Amino acid sequence: MLESPSVTEKPLLILASNSPRRRQLLSLAGWKFSVSAADVDESQRPNESPADYVLRLAETKARAAAVAEADTDQIILAADTTVVDRMEILGKPRDGADAIAMLKRLRGHTHQVYSGVALLRLSDKRSSPVDGLLLKDLCITDVPMRAYTDEEIDAYVQTGDPLDKAGAYAIQHPQFRPVASLDGCYASVMGLPLCHVILLMRKMDIQPNTEFFASCETLLEYQCPVNLTGFSKPVRSLLKGSV
Repeated sequence: MLESPSVTEKPLLILASNSPRRRQLLSLAGWKFSVSAADVDESQRPNESPADYVLRLAETKARAAAVAEADTDQIILAADTTVVDRMEILGKPRDGADAIAMLKRLRGHTHQVYSGVALLRLSDKRSSPVDGLLLKDLCITDVPMRAYTDEEIDAYVQTGDPLDKAGAYAIQHPQFRPVASLDGCYASVMGLPLCHVILLMRKMDIQPNTEFFASCETLLEYQCPVNLTGFSKPVRSLLKGSV
């Protein structure tokens, strides 16, 4: 198993996303990575479950990014995150009015955030550009929303922040702070469940930087509930009500 590999010893990691949040989270690993985002059709198929939807899109993004990569022994990381309320997928709002409607719908009760992760490892034995070892994982997080007011919704929507977010909110927004408390994966709600990425990388015999886990907790000021053997102990107690 590779431990803290150097640039010449480890496969090149390619992030198939332009999301600044995913770039920020992935950078905590200490790995050098490039970005090669792919434009894919994100339409939900008839009768497709939220879990199948995010896993399919994560795989589709990874394979689409692979087409542009000629080199071998590379790993492509792709993810897809969506907000789900009562098993209905809530995408990005069409406009401000739609954002207001979504936020009112989510107010005061718990919904779920589904994040699918796909790792595609390319090799010199592939018969086509998209062939390779594919691993996928799913993270589902319960997200309890606080009872924010109509005035808070209006002020938040006026910032423009909700318009490019699934479910019309960002959990980390410093003023709106829509979530009451959280016991699940904070990083997944932001768009990239880091612990799940670690587990998939381990299955490819690549040992991530052991500071990955602690760095995530420190950045988010949040104790991850996932118990990963061999990683650092929690750096702080849960910050209830402060996420």
